[in-house]
Amino acid sequence: MATRPLVLIHGYSDRGKSFKRWVEVLQSRGYDVHDIRVSNYQSLTNEITIKDIAEGLDRALRVTAGLEDDQPFDAIVHSTGGLVIRAWLTAYQGRADRLKHLIMLAPANFGSPMAHKGRSWLGAIFKGGKELGPDFLEAGDRILSGLELGSSFSWDLAHSDLVGPDTYYGPTKRTPYAFVLIGTSDYGWLRRAVTEPGTDGTVRWSGAGLNCRKIVIDLTRDPARPENANRISIGGWSNTDMPFVLVDGVNHGTIMSSPPDSLVDLVQSALNVSSRREFDAWCASNATTPATARVTRWQQFVVRAVDERGDPVPDYFLEFYSLGTKGRERVIEEISLDVHTFRDDPSFRCFHVDLDALKPERLPNLYMRVRASSGTDFVAYFGYGSHGPPVAADGNRGNLWDAEVDLTDVLQQEPDTKGRTASFFYPYTTTLVELRLNREPLPLSGVSKVLQLYRAEELWEGR
Repeated sequence: MATRPLVLIHGYSDRGKSFKRWVEVLQSRGYDVHDIRVSNYQSLTNEITIKDIAEGLDRALRVTAGLEDDQPFDAIVHSTGGLVIRAWLTAYQGRADRLKHLIMLAPANFGSPMAHKGRSWLGAIFKGGKELGPDFLEAGDRILSGLELGSSFSWDLAHSDLVGPDTYYGPTKRTPYAFVLIGTSDYGWLRRAVTEPGTDGTVRWSGAGLNCRKIVIDLTRDPARPENANRISIGGWSNTDMPFVLVDGVNHGTIMSSPPDSLVDLVQSALNVSSRREFDAWCASNATTPATARVTRWQQFVVRAVDERGDPVPDYFLEFYSLGTKGRERVIEEISLDVHTFRDDPSFRCFHVDLDALKPERLPNLYMRVRASSGTDFVAYFGYGSHGPPVAADGNRGNLWDAEVDLTDVLQQEPDTKGRTASFFYPYTTTLVELRLNREPLPLSGVSKVLQLYRAEELWEGR
């Protein structure tokens, strides 16, 4: 049995005592209770952020856990605890070498559909602190903002450790061996009121894993120019293929309170992995489970629209469709209907897609229609679609712009060496999509309405 300290980090609105059953079963498997450190952090205070908790974790490792600054440790995290450990891991260099094993139980790596409900007044009643005072209905607003679907926090964090240039998770001893396990059950009779399909009751299967890629669709570049032929770029998987395991018989709560022996076996064997060969063997043994064949395949897309300066485009609409043999357009409602707009910045949108209903392997082609509005006649968003220039030759078009983009080539990418395609569709993953548009004063040619220059004598004459 490994002698490294084992740190347990709970989720939102929870306490360290939620790990009571896990401590008991780990003790029964030979772990010394003195090697187990259980976190207890504040999550229902409106001013606290996930980054604050991550900074608190670093101090707690030294002060209350008694670890040396460079002492290695393992971690088991639940729900929001996954974001806490990732924020801690990426804050400073060298921490990836210190964390040896990372076991993520139902982690909210890309948020939860429950978070924006928790930010409401009703959510505050059920989750908020009950202390007397002006904030007695606090529900941890800034933490819930980071947990909301399509949040800017989860987008930025993914750029740090999942699609950025540095590798934070992998099969070598230089990075933690990371494992994601999530239940396939929901909350039973409560399902209609508080849960949605494709979740463990709180976290989406597609938003729990660490496997992520980024696609950039740059409509600021004219496709007629040879140098702009590749306006759509698909980033590689910057981390190795992290294991994602669906576990039968548990939901977001019972994965903590009533873990079955089969789940404990998985966690214990993961904690004992000590080489690339053992990691690969663990992944191969658990690549599929009985639950995998029964559950629906879901995927999540997080889209952010920005202009050429990187500023957010808040008012836009995306619609996906395919063309039949006779050119008849079929809107792909499986993509377009389930969309969540991030409350604090509407340039972020989260799409949840049922791939079993969509059947992407049968799509003959794929197109995306983009509509964007500036809300004023002084400026407009525009880009180059797949069919000609963005506006009329006289440049007098208004502030609402739309274009079509052919994504068929992206849909039909060849599979890589592991059999994965680089297309839009891959189950149990989150894909980041950055959409780039131009923002220009109107009209697009001639004198703009935003700023004009006069001769001095003309201005003084009352022009």
